[in-house]
Amino acid sequence: MVSLPGRKINDARATMVLENPQGFSRREMLDELDSTVYDLVIVGGGITGSYAALDAAQRGFRVALIEKDDFASGTSSKSSKMVHGGLRYIEQGNLPLVRHSLLERQRLRKNAPHLIQRLPFLFPVLSENGVFDPRLAAGFEALLWTYDLAGGWREGVLHQKLAPNEVLSHCPTFKTERLKYGLMYYDARVDDARLTLTIARTAAHFGATVVNHTKVADIRRDSGRVSGVEAETVEGRSLSIRAKSVVMATGSWLRDWHGAHPDADVPPIRPAKGVHIAVPWSKIRNDCTVTIPVPGRSRRATITRWGDIALLGTTDDDYQADLDEVHCTADERDFLIDGTRTALNTDLDENDVLGSIAGTRPLTAAPGGKSVDVKRNHEIRVDADGLVTVVGGKLTTSRHMAEQTIDAAAQVLGSKSRCATAKQSLLGGAGYDAQSTTATGGLVAHLGERYGNESHFVADIIENEQSADEPLVDGLPYLTGEAVYSIRREMATTISDVLDRRTRSRLHAREAAAAAAPKVADLLVAEGTTDRAAADAQLADYLDDIAKETTALNTYTNDKEYV
Repeated sequence: MVSLPGRKINDARATMVLENPQGFSRREMLDELDSTVYDLVIVGGGITGSYAALDAAQRGFRVALIEKDDFASGTSSKSSKMVHGGLRYIEQGNLPLVRHSLLERQRLRKNAPHLIQRLPFLFPVLSENGVFDPRLAAGFEALLWTYDLAGGWREGVLHQKLAPNEVLSHCPTFKTERLKYGLMYYDARVDDARLTLTIARTAAHFGATVVNHTKVADIRRDSGRVSGVEAETVEGRSLSIRAKSVVMATGSWLRDWHGAHPDADVPPIRPAKGVHIAVPWSKIRNDCTVTIPVPGRSRRATITRWGDIALLGTTDDDYQADLDEVHCTADERDFLIDGTRTALNTDLDENDVLGSIAGTRPLTAAPGGKSVDVKRNHEIRVDADGLVTVVGGKLTTSRHMAEQTIDAAAQVLGSKSRCATAKQSLLGGAGYDAQSTTATGGLVAHLGERYGNESHFVADIIENEQSADEPLVDGLPYLTGEAVYSIRREMATTISDVLDRRTRSRLHAREAAAAAAPKVADLLVAEGTTDRAAADAQLADYLDDIAKETTALNTYTNDKEYV
């Protein structure tokens, strides 16, 4: 829908365009936690908790968001980097979830145009051993029509049927001998970690207290009612935080600690593991997301281009081990590589893997059956003592999950406030024109896709400070000034914060990220975020974690059949 030109300045938009860089100071936020009585405290700084903090702050609640590690350090930085309706949810018969997901997709596209871009999906139709039997292709095209009518049309383009040569123009490495034609439809992609961070920063813009690297150890209760939380920072500082209500938004970690009273009816939490591996784009040469069959398995895989790498994923398997130690194994790596080699003319092998991510989906389901078949709905529970819990769902519907969660918290607080996040621009997105910014490439495009209309704050550092224009990680586009900005203005507190989430260096180039880690440690010291001894300890831990990832990636478990 095209809006008429405004005769007046759009004040709502103007207030989201900052004149100066946002403070977002962790030290100041920690001091606020010590001295403030909150309406609610949200535990968990993933995408759902962050959006809940923004929603609550917009309604006028005094809210705090507390994350034990870093924003998006769990599931919210381990996704497939997609904002989508979910075709397979139609296959499951869950059309309402698809319809709502597509509506939320477009809201995110409008509210964060700098972080979320349109992404074509290509399904090759093969004569045999394809994503689906060719006899079902007509039925699948009907499914795409359902997808379009359910909300896919909001993207401004409907699905298309492609001739074999058109398919090859999008991915020339496809094996041609069984290729009949292709089907293309449209969704969107996102840097999930930066989206989560941006939502948390926007919550702070509206008055929320937001802190990372602060672990909630217990729920406070007075006279049988929730009254706050007990927490401790990574530096060892203890905090007793007062609040009238507490929201648990910790995802899969609810399996191990849900904070509920022993008599509460706690739903089963079933974490499902998913992994992705990064390989050189030159081995794939796709310009869209390609869906490939994996012979003998009911699960299909996807390959998405991101810069000069291609991201292969994902698996979907029950996971019962340590949620803080989730890594891609050799079995899972080979599953993705074998599927790729079956569908494409490529000599891709294990030596081409540049990085990997592994995380868990917080499914709300009892054991039994395949985790891939479990519906991705969410659940919100309000206990008699005022504890609110949200779990399940998916990244695309996080805003709506947060809305319903804060609706529940508002009832606990006796408030009738209403949600206002559906049309709320996120920081960096107000008035940002993605197409004009990125069309000619270069540093402007690189910064624009990461910071939107706040890019000039980062450019000021790159232009004016010594060595800030130097590469941060060998072979990647990130500059040292971006790391400086992330430490000063984005609450990056550790090496991992900078290299794993403020940038995606570790996923795209694991060994190069390890080589850059000492430089990041020096920057943390120079910026006063930590002292030399603590930085050296961080460096040792970071390199040890990379060694664990590498070891796992080359270790066969042979204990599960991938679906």
